[in-house]
Amino acid sequence: MIIPSIDIAGGQAVQLIEGRDKALDAGDPLAVAERFAVAGPLAVIDLDAAMGSGDNGPVIEQLVRRYDCRVGGGIRSKEAAIRWLDAGATQVILGTAARPEILSQLPRRRIIAALDARDGEVMVEGWRTATGATVLDRMAELKELVDGFLVTFIEVEGHMAGTRLEQVGQLVAAAGSARLTVAGGISSAEEIAAIDRLGADAQVGMALYTDRLGLAEAIAAPLKSDRPDGLWPTVVADERGRALGLAWSSLESLRQAVTERRGVYHSRRSGLWVKGQTSGNTQELLRVDLDCDRDALRFTVRQSGEGFCHTGRWTCWGDDTGLARLARRVAQRVAEAPEGSYTKRLLEDQALLAAKLKEERGELAAARSPDHIAEEAADVLYFTLVAMARAGVDLADVEAVLDRRERRVNRRTGDAKQEYQP
Repeated sequence: MIIPSIDIAGGQAVQLIEGRDKALDAGDPLAVAERFAVAGPLAVIDLDAAMGSGDNGPVIEQLVRRYDCRVGGGIRSKEAAIRWLDAGATQVILGTAARPEILSQLPRRRIIAALDARDGEVMVEGWRTATGATVLDRMAELKELVDGFLVTFIEVEGHMAGTRLEQVGQLVAAAGSARLTVAGGISSAEEIAAIDRLGADAQVGMALYTDRLGLAEAIAAPLKSDRPDGLWPTVVADERGRALGLAWSSLESLRQAVTERRGVYHSRRSGLWVKGQTSGNTQELLRVDLDCDRDALRFTVRQSGEGFCHTGRWTCWGDDTGLARLARRVAQRVAEAPEGSYTKRLLEDQALLAAKLKEERGELAAARSPDHIAEEAADVLYFTLVAMARAGVDLADVEAVLDRRERRVNRRTGDAKQEYQP
């Protein structure tokens, strides 16, 4: 698969040639991330920190709060690595600091070692200092301590003239169980497909920024189909991962879906199909994922209206249930709650809502039997969802906070505040 790269200098997304010469300024990194995040995890690199000439921390902090990001550049200590992991980075990329004495103190599955090489020799300190070690030497030393390697071929970085494809197979083998990502010179869907077949991922920057390579083409590059029409089955899921239905995609429909960030599919009867164009049950496309066999897609969407199914149900297997359904219904009541309904009363009376939250959390704390706890927890969740809807907070927003907290390495003690001590 592809890993879109966002290199940041002076607060702006930039692209350099061989790590030295600025080739383009792409502007606001947040805008770039919004465009690229549909493809999955992002590689965010602080070039100023890598060069020791600045720090783009505030911008990167915003990125890791919104998107799945691998963060690298200038992370040269255990403390710096943990700070980014605690901030929400899915993984951190260490180059100069990719040494056993540091890596051994960090959670392996969250660490990528950057092996930036010029003509086979590993370079550090912003690609300015030669180490005398080869990439294969460093892989042998570090492969039991990291989850992945990022190998950048410096001599071809930014030139869009092709990468060192002939080396990828050997590097995959040398990496062992660590996942390999390669960067430098990648400019075509064919290269991405070849890299994927060899068992590695492709980190792409310049070709995407310049539109030499379309984002949809880059996403679809590893896909295959055994159908005569070449279509790919596409599982459509909501933000919570619940399957809404099955559709089909072509490169043309995927291109339009990625460009417009909408649910666009390929009907086997009538060609391109934009979900909601006639029914009003539209979709915002959040992310496209490939399955492990590279013969199916998953669209993660934000579904609106009555749902995905043409029957008016939320899914093609019937209505949704549970917390997600309740959250959706409560959110709809913000605009549609009938006069006299309890939800409308709560939405309009903040004091009543606050009192009920205090009441129900106390009853939950006092409950002892499983049935009683389930009943009281349901009450707390209902009133919590009303408070969220009143403030325009979606259940997915809360789940994103929980996901970020799960990534923390340093944990809070969890002691109760003084006023709540028994």
